[in-house]
Amino acid sequence: MAILKIIKENDPILRKQSRYVDRISLRVERLIDDMIETLHEAEGAGLAAVQVGVLKRVVIIEVEEGNTIVLINPEIIDREGTQNNVEGCLSIPEKWGMTDRPATVTVKALDRNGSEFTVTGSELLARAICHELDHLNGVLYTDNVIRMLTAEEVEELRNGGDSE
Repeated sequence: MAILKIIKENDPILRKQSRYVDRISLRVERLIDDMIETLHEAEGAGLAAVQVGVLKRVVIIEVEEGNTIVLINPEIIDREGTQNNVEGCLSIPEKWGMTDRPATVTVKALDRNGSEFTVTGSELLARAICHELDHLNGVLYTDNVIRMLTAEEVEELRNGGDSE
């Protein structure tokens, strides 16, 4: 496994549409393993393949330590409610903003074995799913941010607020 370079916000690849995975090859399996290792190293909640320079519809999410969710060709099939919370991105380091996202989402995807499954997430998991699926369509959270936070607001959240 390898730690991959995370693409930063000014790279035009982040604005491209990711392609569907036709089959889960050894190359895709290796990509998944490398993305998991990269996500752990970066201490993030989620990572889309495009963020490591690969235009494939592959997403890794881990909002609970040890519970890694692999989504291949994911599609949101249901959303309920709204939540307004702080959001950041590994491709946009040291910047945070307030976003509106669904409170709960259900996504249909393939797992790393090619089996279709659904997962429903609320709160942070719902935000992470929406955030990462946006990446697959060339959308960054800053495109939908209500307002960016100041450095002072971020520091306040880190020192006792409710941040990710």
